[in-house]
Amino acid sequence: MLFKKIAVSLLKKNKKTNYILKKVRVGKSILEDECFKKTVALSKKEINKSPSRSEIINFLMSLTDSENYLEIGVRNPKSNFLKIKCNNKYSVDPGLESEKNVADFAVTSDVFFELLEQNKLNKINSDIKFDVIFIDGLHLSFQVEKDILNSLKYIKDDGFIVLHDCNPPTEYHQRENYYYRNSPAGILWNGTTWKAFYKFRHYKSLKSICFDTDWGVGVFSRNDLPLFNHLDEMKNEFYEFDILDENRSKFLNLNSFDNWVKLIEKNRS
Repeated sequence: MLFKKIAVSLLKKNKKTNYILKKVRVGKSILEDECFKKTVALSKKEINKSPSRSEIINFLMSLTDSENYLEIGVRNPKSNFLKIKCNNKYSVDPGLESEKNVADFAVTSDVFFELLEQNKLNKINSDIKFDVIFIDGLHLSFQVEKDILNSLKYIKDDGFIVLHDCNPPTEYHQRENYYYRNSPAGILWNGTTWKAFYKFRHYKSLKSICFDTDWGVGVFSRNDLPLFNHLDEMKNEFYEFDILDENRSKFLNLNSFDNWVKLIEKNRS
């Protein structure tokens, strides 16, 4: 009702405002908005996809020695960390979103890698190499880029770097501000991780794939694996979402995880 009163008042003031507001159905419920309904539908679809990132990481682990695993951004260990099958698991999280920080290293990823390089961590040495590094910390491209670069120094030759939230369904899910929730995406947030994933898909020394499940699980490898590839030409240099949306299958190399596993198993036999 308040919005309607304001709109009517503005309509009386000038012709320019009158022209703009005539295109708005005053008082229309947001639940009836087509953009809102589409975003909600895509959110529900994504939530119902399987398998989970945990299942994907465990399968990748099975392709390695399963010796060392590192998770950047833990928050709630029950969501993923505790589900990973590995001999030695390490977690990094500054604990800004938790009442009790249970991470092995209660620091930011930048500080962790700096201390690791200086060999100043108690639990691990600077010569450690990980089979899988899972990046799920600050979901902003500049930080994800740094996490990828640092991870490349400590990943085994046959290891994997895994990223969560690489395939945001809409522009509302990929907003930069997590706390802006007055949008059709609500509290659901992927951030701009996709931009970092897309950028590193152009690195010739890396091959990558994005599994179309759990908000997009991106994987980097130095090896030639079925369906893994890289991009030669940067066709979205300003990282615009609408261009990604039109080309997401190619830009992200979206694939079914189940189909990929079948190819791996076939090559194994």
